[in-house]
Amino acid sequence: MAERNVLGGELGECGVDPVTGYYRTGRCIADEADVGNHSICAVMTEEFLQQQRQVGNDLITPRPEWQFPGLRPGDRWCVVAVRWLQAHAAGVAAPVVLACTHERALEVVPLELLRQYAVDVPDDVGSLQ
Repeated sequence: MAERNVLGGELGECGVDPVTGYYRTGRCIADEADVGNHSICAVMTEEFLQQQRQVGNDLITPRPEWQFPGLRPGDRWCVVAVRWLQAHAAGVAAPVVLACTHERALEVVPLELLRQYAVDVPDDVGSLQ
């Protein structure tokens, strides 16, 4: 069975440059093996990255041993649902690509809240410059 997004459709690709996802497939597959629930496809912002660093989740520093390149604003990344919700509470939640956000995010974040941060981001973000 195909993985589903929060809208009930097939889960789309979140990002391949850098390659994201708990399984580094480019998709926010968040099955039971992913105890962190890396289900939300978020578009990184400077504010979100700095807030995450402040709470001990450094998404900026490269960690080659974990196949993690470090992130910059504009990168699309599968983030932990609870961390995203914490950023929302702090007023710095990152935009969300709903079609690429796994349905398991709904265990933590209501769809109505995710919709408030929804963006339609093309696969090639370079076209936005």
